[in-house]
Amino acid sequence: MSDLLEQAETLQSLLVSHATGGSENDADYRQLRQIFISDPQLEALLPRFVRTSRNLFQFWEFIKHKFSHYAERRAYIWEEFQPLITFLERGGLHPSDATVSAALEEFDASHVHAAWSKALDRRQTDPEGAITMARTLLESVCKHILDELSVTYEESADLPRLYRLTAEALNLSPSQHTEQVFKQVLGGCTAVVEGLGSLRNRLSDSHGKGRMPVKPAARHAELAVNLAGAMAQFLVATWRARSEPAA
Repeated sequence: MSDLLEQAETLQSLLVSHATGGSENDADYRQLRQIFISDPQLEALLPRFVRTSRNLFQFWEFIKHKFSHYAERRAYIWEEFQPLITFLERGGLHPSDATVSAALEEFDASHVHAAWSKALDRRQTDPEGAITMARTLLESVCKHILDELSVTYEESADLPRLYRLTAEALNLSPSQHTEQVFKQVLGGCTAVVEGLGSLRNRLSDSHGKGRMPVKPAARHAELAVNLAGAMAQFLVATWRARSEPAA
């Protein structure tokens, strides 16, 4: 992975330079871009603007309108490259990470995918922050689906409440099924979401600490983020399936 990491950092530096007054070689950009585009797992972790900008002219048209100041452009490019660079620094994470990344970015590229990217990035270095972002991810997915389905909810509703509303709207509530195996599986999904809420309340950085605070380890964050990613992907897939017209 070391060569790929170096190439990712080179691509990032090339775009930072081009966005801040430099004049980079378009052939170099296209060659580096192709390396990552040709690998589905790495492509899913690429910044969206790299996937959609086939040359430096297209990238310039994007970045010059998005931010007026060089500092903003640098910070944005660095942040957007973090999921890919972190992945490569660790020698590759889990295959499911890229799958969830692609599904969530397609679902909502603004804040849902951003929450997932931050959760991935913080699993090892900031377990408390990762657990917080895992819950934020699920809350955002539930609210997005409820908005799309015109289901009302209170902005202050907690994650278990948001999930119950979403599950009922998508016919995923255990009470909506009679087959025991479905009731058991869907009940397990509800328990996972409620567990994530409890884990976040107990271990995350969202609450003040007592004299002997419980500090989450990286393995706790790994569990929380992986569970949240799986549940988010399941909700998105179910919502899409129900939204598609019957054949």
